[in-house]
This record gives sequence, structure tokens and C-alpha cells, in this order.
Amino acid sequence: MTLPKDPVMLLSLINTKLRDFNSSLDDFCKENDLNEDEIKEKLEMIDYHYDEFKNKFV
Repeated sequence: MTLPKDPVMLLSLINTKLRDFNSSLDDFCKENDLNEDEIKEKLEMIDYHYDEFKNKFV
């Protein structure tokens, strides 16, 4: 999967995937062969952090 470079677009894509298809960020990353830390770092740049209880970036 190719992720958007724009952090806001990335946020939208990942939260949608988490809501509709994956039970956790870890599952999403494994399923799509992505680096979880890189995603977290990119979204932290716009002050979003993964909330595992809500299963989304807030």
C-alpha cells in the first residue's frame, strides 16, 4: 500500500481503515507491510497520537 505523503490525508486514510477494517494499528501495519513507528512519527508532526482504546488517531 502506498500511503499519502500529506499528513492530513494520511490521518484520514488510516483512521478510516482502522474504523472499517482493522482492530488495531498493529494489525493494519502488518496487513499492509508498513512501519508503525513511521506512521506515528508522521502524524505526531500534526499533533495526532494513536489511542489504542479508541483505535484511532486523536
